[in-house]
Amino acid sequence: MTTNDTTTATTTPTAEYAPEHSPRLNWAKLAPDVYKAMVRLDTAAQQGLDPKLRELVKIRASQLNHCAFCLDMHTKDALAAGESVERVVQLSAWDESRHFYTEKELAALELTEAVTVLTDGFVPDEVYERAAKHFEEAELAQLIAAITVINAWNRFGVTCRLVPGHYQAGQHK
Repeated sequence: MTTNDTTTATTTPTAEYAPEHSPRLNWAKLAPDVYKAMVRLDTAAQQGLDPKLRELVKIRASQLNHCAFCLDMHTKDALAAGESVERVVQLSAWDESRHFYTEKELAALELTEAVTVLTDGFVPDEVYERAAKHFEEAELAQLIAAITVINAWNRFGVTCRLVPGHYQAGQHK
């Protein structure tokens, strides 16, 4: 091929992504006292829990609740805390990827699912007892608090359609 035109670089067309949705409601701005109370509750619930375990629990509850905003936040925070990409990726199928997690983490994930999905109206005794074997009472109380708080955050997130993708690791601290 001969040409007198200047050669242009071949470019690959960029993918066109779906447009970003807008949030329904800026609840934190409109209910600032509730937001501040949630932040204080979240801070209190985190005390005494391993940061990686805490983020795994938050990611799993957020997966179950379909909270994209919280998934974005806690995946980034987990990776920043030193969690592996592999364990985060496997989390949605943790029960079939048990070998990626410790027995203590598995008990926490099982408890997270039982507290998050209350379709039977209660947390089964065997799930609670398994968690109680791996956590001292005070730590178990903190774990239950952390699971409860992330479920509350998830409900704000999905109801108000908070937009994922803009969070920077550690931003909420």
